[in-house]
Amino acid sequence: MQPRISMITLGVHDLRAATEFYEQGLGLPRRPVPDDAPVAFFELNGSWLGLFGRNDLAHDAGVDAEGNGFRGVALAHNLDSPAEVDALLEQARKAGATVIKTGQPTDWGGYSGYFADLDGHLWEVACNPHFWVGPR
Repeated sequence: MQPRISMITLGVHDLRAATEFYEQGLGLPRRPVPDDAPVAFFELNGSWLGLFGRNDLAHDAGVDAEGNGFRGVALAHNLDSPAEVDALLEQARKAGATVIKTGQPTDWGGYSGYFADLDGHLWEVACNPHFWVGPR
């Protein structure tokens, strides 16, 4: 049996703008797809990020595309130092994200901040000196 890889798919309002944000703004490596494909894929370390039109994704799931408010989900990106956290938050801001919470020490002994991407998806950017979530 092949190893399984998780993939996160975000429904986005403007696929072109979101693709540019993640590829050029955040520097994620984009996987090639046909030019007319209504999706973008980014290879992460041990996972994948997919972008798909919000209405199309909602239709595929059989739910209303106009859901709003906090959905109890935040994606996370872990780095090696507080300086890297601050740098990525600034990089995201320059690419069009809204910094929701600037980088700061946490009550669990790490350092983190949050940004919302172009479609309002929350991303935590963190440094956890007690636990590394990446590959060994």
